[in-house]
Amino acid sequence: MGEMFDCEIQARYRDVNLGGHVDNVEAIRLIDEARIQFLRFSPLSADAAPGLLADLPSGVVELVGSQRVDYHAEMRFAPFQPFLVRIWVSRIGGSSFSVATEVRVAPGHAPALVAETALVLWDHNTQSSWQHSDVVRRSLERYLGEPVGLRS
Repeated sequence: MGEMFDCEIQARYRDVNLGGHVDNVEAIRLIDEARIQFLRFSPLSADAAPGLLADLPSGVVELVGSQRVDYHAEMRFAPFQPFLVRIWVSRIGGSSFSVATEVRVAPGHAPALVAETALVLWDHNTQSSWQHSDVVRRSLERYLGEPVGLRS
């Protein structure tokens, strides 16, 4: 198992539905926010630009191709208690990759939700998918691990 990215995401009051827990649509926003931090903004090493995809050329972006989420426990809103998110790469293709995500409501708890998200690297200049360079592939491989267990 490669490295994993861990972060905290604070739920907002508006994320809570009438049942008092984080709405399923907002849970998707939460994992999206954590994934964007991981791929684009987090300082993953002291000597590199931020984000796992820091070495993408200009004009190449990641697009979500598919996303599957399984909910295992209620995610109740608690002020000043952020959700704990863990992300890693679970598959590397030629121009795509997948990330696995687990969200916990507190340390030591089992995941409240797990997700697998497939992303395609898209070149705006050529209007086609972009094949991984060796540098980008090495970055992805550093975080490569097993997919999360999704229900069948």
